[in-house]
Amino acid sequence: MRLSLYSGIILACGYTCLTPALAADPTGDWRVADGVANIRVAQCNGSMWGAVSWEKTPGGRDEHNPDVSKRSRPSLGMAILIDMKKKAGVDQWEGQVYNAQDGQLYSSTITPVGTDQLEIKGCVLGFLCGGETWTRVAPPIPSSPANSMAKGAPKTTGAAPKMAAPAAPPATGAQKSTGAVAKPGQKGAADTVGDICLLPEIAGFAHEGRLKQ
Repeated sequence: MRLSLYSGIILACGYTCLTPALAADPTGDWRVADGVANIRVAQCNGSMWGAVSWEKTPGGRDEHNPDVSKRSRPSLGMAILIDMKKKAGVDQWEGQVYNAQDGQLYSSTITPVGTDQLEIKGCVLGFLCGGETWTRVAPPIPSSPANSMAKGAPKTTGAAPKMAAPAAPPATGAQKSTGAVAKPGQKGAADTVGDICLLPEIAGFAHEGRLKQ
């Protein structure tokens, strides 16, 4: 799976129906610049996280991970944006990005641009910087039960809000037989990732304070 950092193209038809108030919301599903994957971004325990939620070519593996024991793990559901914190005074989050093409972690920032673009920039030791633009394919994601565990987060009452269903990627080849993408958690849904805050890699970081790569 190619998730290299370079300038992407702008999707012509974005989520123009979104209100200006949502312009700075980086949550939702985003198509990477070369179109090979979608990244689902959500606020988990006070930080922004992103994980692979769809692959153009199913069955990808983390084959370039420097940890040999991790090279057979599926890339679907793998954390890409890691523990990104909001920067004071600006609509920008900073943390780390995992580049599956070379198996390396980079210092990174994400910055929403309008309602349907997300700029990703990453650097190694303050230099060798690059970036790309992702395009929105699903609307912002409401808070989940995992999000509400964040320190200082408002307590929820009643039923927990459901996560917004991602837009179905274009059907190609064998994918045409899978039908429409259903809501996360729904029986028979094509979306098998669901709430990324509940993925072991992300949930484990919240409890242990470190990422188990």
